[in-house]
Amino acid sequence: MLTLTPNLTKPDDTYATLLAAHEGLSKAQSDALNARLILLLANHIGDADVLQQALTEAKRGLGA
Repeated sequence: MLTLTPNLTKPDDTYATLLAAHEGLSKAQSDALNARLILLLANHIGDADVLQQALTEAKRGLGA
């Protein structure tokens, strides 16, 4: 089951870390970093049902 309640101990620090990882990168490099990060986290999760839930939640509100 996908966790949708806040689960980060320091969400602002986590967000800052994500932003900092993209500093100095081109758009293409930033997109590649995001893709690699998503694949690494998907592998860590390792559950197709949870990944599908995450994709559904991520698309919610995008008008897709």
